[in-house]
Amino acid sequence: MTPDDTGTAAPAKTRIEYLEELGDELAKRGFRVRLTLPRGQSPSLHVMNPDASALTENILAEQGADGWWYWWSWAERIATADDVAAAAARVALVLAAR
Repeated sequence: MTPDDTGTAAPAKTRIEYLEELGDELAKRGFRVRLTLPRGQSPSLHVMNPDASALTENILAEQGADGWWYWWSWAERIATADDVAAAAARVALVLAAR
């Protein structure tokens, strides 16, 4: 919980909410997205280029000492979760058919 402008506690965004935001942005850019909730594991966003189905990736949202970040499955940061447009642009670049 974090304080809001009224001085009361407001719930912080969840990992799933961050992934849904990124999924919405990527869907607008033409990617196929699916939120996966595997039992006993962290949720992830499965992203696929519909024009090249081999180009897929599972994106994670994790909170660290410096805030929330989107992560590639190979444990490299994509962008801060507060910058959905930058994260979507980077994912789109990596998953673009060349």
